[in-house]
Amino acid sequence: MPYFYGFDWTYLVFVIPAIVLSLWAQIKVSSTFKKYSSVPSDGGMTGADAARMVLEQNGVADVRIVPVNGSLTDHYDPKDNVIRLSEPVYAAKTAAAVGVAAHEAGHAVQYARGYSPIKLRSAIIPISKVGSSLALPLVIIGLLFSWYPLAYAGVILFGAAVLFQLVTLPVEFNASRRAVECLSSSGRISEDGIKASKKVLTAAAMTYVAALFVALGNMIRLILIVGRKK
Repeated sequence: MPYFYGFDWTYLVFVIPAIVLSLWAQIKVSSTFKKYSSVPSDGGMTGADAARMVLEQNGVADVRIVPVNGSLTDHYDPKDNVIRLSEPVYAAKTAAAVGVAAHEAGHAVQYARGYSPIKLRSAIIPISKVGSSLALPLVIIGLLFSWYPLAYAGVILFGAAVLFQLVTLPVEFNASRRAVECLSSSGRISEDGIKASKKVLTAAAMTYVAALFVALGNMIRLILIVGRKK
C-alpha cells in the first residue's frame, strides 16, 4: 500500500506540516516550562497551594490533590476526583508550577460546574479510542479487497478521533481562563506572576492545537486516498 507508507503528495501537504507543528509545540512547552520553573512564585506558593486556592475560590471542596511521578504528567482524574500533580509541580514554588496546577484545578471546577464541553469530551472518549485503533486497519482492508464501504467506515471512525481533538480545544482554553482569573482575583499573585503563568499555559495550549492539525491532516489524507482508489 504505497499511499500509506510512501511520501505521496497528500503526506507532504497534509501530514508533514502538522507533524512539524506538533514537534515545535512540544519543544515550546518544554522550554517555556523550564524557563519559568526557575522563576520563584509569589509568596512561596507551591503548585499544590495554587490548585487548592482555585478549588476554594470556586467552592469545590471534595477534590484531593496528590503527587504523581514524572514530568508534565499533571492531570485531573474525574473518576477518582483527584488532581495529580507531577514532581516538578506539586511542591515546587515556581511560576510554572502555579500555572500548571491552577489549570488542572480548572478542569476539576469544570466537572463540578457541569461544563458542557467537558461532558461531551468524556462521552466521546470511548468511541475515539475505538476509532483510533480500528480506522486505519479498516481502510487498508477495504482498499485491499475493493470493499469501499468498509474503507469509508474506517474514515468515519477516524473522524471520532478528530472530533475528540476539536472538543478538547475549548475544554483546555476554558480551564486556563478559569485558572488565570482565579490567580488574578486572589490578590496573592503579582502581575509578573500572572504573565508567567499565561506564558506557560499558552505554550501548553499549542500542543492541543497541533494535535488537532495532525488529526485533521491524517483524516484529509485518508479521505483523498479512499476517494481516488474507488
